[in-house]
Amino acid sequence: MRAPEFHVLGVDTSLRSTGFGVVSIAGNKVSALDYGVLATPASRPHTDCLRTISQGISALLEKWQPQAVSIEGAFFSKNAKTAMILGEARGAVIANCACHGVDVYEYAPRRVKQAVVGFGGAGKEQVRSMMRTILNLTGDLPEDASDALALAVCHAHSRSGHAALMPKPI
Repeated sequence: MRAPEFHVLGVDTSLRSTGFGVVSIAGNKVSALDYGVLATPASRPHTDCLRTISQGISALLEKWQPQAVSIEGAFFSKNAKTAMILGEARGAVIANCACHGVDVYEYAPRRVKQAVVGFGGAGKEQVRSMMRTILNLTGDLPEDASDALALAVCHAHSRSGHAALMPKPI
């Protein structure tokens, strides 16, 4: 009997370049279904960027119908304006997920790196290399998409059956 598929959407939020990655989990097999970047040029107004993120996430939720969404936990920045802009981008993602009835889980960057590389201080290139290996990907893998796939894979690992590892939805 085949294990039922479980889809996870990973989202690496940013105002100008939000990465996304959708993975399918069936038993102990994880595979990539879709990945890429929701990009907006620097010349576009702030509100256009948020609209692009909102519409892009909504389209992904409708297309793949994930059972969970994984995002990076809030970070602390010395620049309040940067933190606020990132919070607005995260808010666009979280609000869309809430409207579609999909639970959102957040993970600290170190936990994601630990889950996919085995070392919480891993660099971005190490994460990208592991995503290519784990998901058997070839060709171009944008950094933001790689981070989003890592978030989705981290959530897949957290569903291991050890209840203590599974975070509560936000």
